[in-house]
Amino acid sequence: MAYVPEMTAPRVPDPQLLAQFAAILGPQGFITDRVLVEPWLTDWRGRYRGESAAILAPANTMETVQVVRLAASAGVPLVPQGGNTGTVAGTTPPADGSALLLSTRRMNRIRSISAADNAVVAEAGLILSDLHDAARAVGRRFPLSLGAKGSATIGGLVSTNAGGTQVLRFGPMRQLILGVEAVLPDGSLFEGLATLRKDNRGYDMRQLLAGAEGTLGVVTAAALRLVPAIASRAVAWVGLATPQDALELLRRIEDVSGDAIESFELVPAEALSLVLRHLPGARTPLADANPWNVLVEAVGHHGGIDPVAMLENTLADAIETGIVRDATIAASEAQAEALWALRESISEAERLDGPSLKHDISVPVADMPDFLVHERRLVEEAFAGSRVIAFGHLGDGNIHFNLLPPEQADRDHWISAHGVAATAMVHDLVVARGGSLSAEHGIGRAKLDEFARLTDPVRLATLRAIKQALDPAGIMNPGKLVPLASRAKAP
Repeated sequence: MAYVPEMTAPRVPDPQLLAQFAAILGPQGFITDRVLVEPWLTDWRGRYRGESAAILAPANTMETVQVVRLAASAGVPLVPQGGNTGTVAGTTPPADGSALLLSTRRMNRIRSISAADNAVVAEAGLILSDLHDAARAVGRRFPLSLGAKGSATIGGLVSTNAGGTQVLRFGPMRQLILGVEAVLPDGSLFEGLATLRKDNRGYDMRQLLAGAEGTLGVVTAAALRLVPAIASRAVAWVGLATPQDALELLRRIEDVSGDAIESFELVPAEALSLVLRHLPGARTPLADANPWNVLVEAVGHHGGIDPVAMLENTLADAIETGIVRDATIAASEAQAEALWALRESISEAERLDGPSLKHDISVPVADMPDFLVHERRLVEEAFAGSRVIAFGHLGDGNIHFNLLPPEQADRDHWISAHGVAATAMVHDLVVARGGSLSAEHGIGRAKLDEFARLTDPVRLATLRAIKQALDPAGIMNPGKLVPLASRAKAP
């Protein structure tokens, strides 16, 4: 059930202003057909819905500059939007209809790609899987992947500082950004697409815009780091008794392989069951069920270790010492992709299963195994009948700690009655461990109140000062990321 905020009288932009946008963008770039607009008004999880009179879809950077300048002069808010695959309603327009959606999806070219420079310049609307294909064609790869790779766009990945399944080795999106091109809230163009590895000229605008969720401007292109293609890979599914065993296994593998491990994904039995229920053709990888599982991917380069042999030997030793209960290594690319499909389908399986409370949290890696046992028990005891499904990126301390309502409960009713208190308890437990309530998904609209409640006042004041300096009229993605920062009223 979508969450619809209380609405006041709609504040639709002036028709004459809309006609000016139409003149800039033409029929392909100015979209008012409700059939075409409607899908982009609701967040991916269906909890938040907004309203907008039109989608503005510029074909290039200069059209984006014209659009933002016109919006700034009229004081009309803009909500930048890519693939709309985010999970915190960061690209959902306000409910009052005052804002226009600014889509980057038509700007989807690769401007340049260089194996010699290990770099690519991609426009904001390029889909992540298309970038993967382009890098592969020149013997390179872009080392960030996630379940929504077939619809997530580069601009959105930059603006949310996306994480994914390879953060363990390569870090989140901001560590792969060499440069950014963006239109700032006044319509000026920041041109920073140089692929320099060293550039020490003061404040770093690329890092300021990464993770800003479109509140400081709209990213139109990014220069990104590529890495050499791999010579081989090994993908294994491992059954374990406890999260502590999983962390010990990770450290053992790292000790013998160095940086060969790129992914180490924790999957509890409950999450695997959801996927097997909702993913057509899915099969359990191991003969017996295990309380916990990990998906491991190791890679090899020419002249380096053989990842298959390394995993075979390490897993055999771990089984002998009792850390691992059972394991299988994919014998083909098809089998490897089938194992990855089990992991990457968890979020979609949860969505199909029905509403639940989602928590994208991080704590220090060493604390995570205990958190998954102790804090899980505290939450489930506090909310009788509720069930925690906790999965994700154990190696970097980021787990999706999701809470399902009791099996016989009306889920929407239970969430309405207990959701705020349950989420507050989870976040309080996370903060007590020195963690974060947003590891990789951002703040958006969904976490704004909790972010304000739990964040150090100095951090909040700094965010507001930056927002005020770059967007004093508050027209860029209002109501997202920066708590209590209200949009200035036009004179």
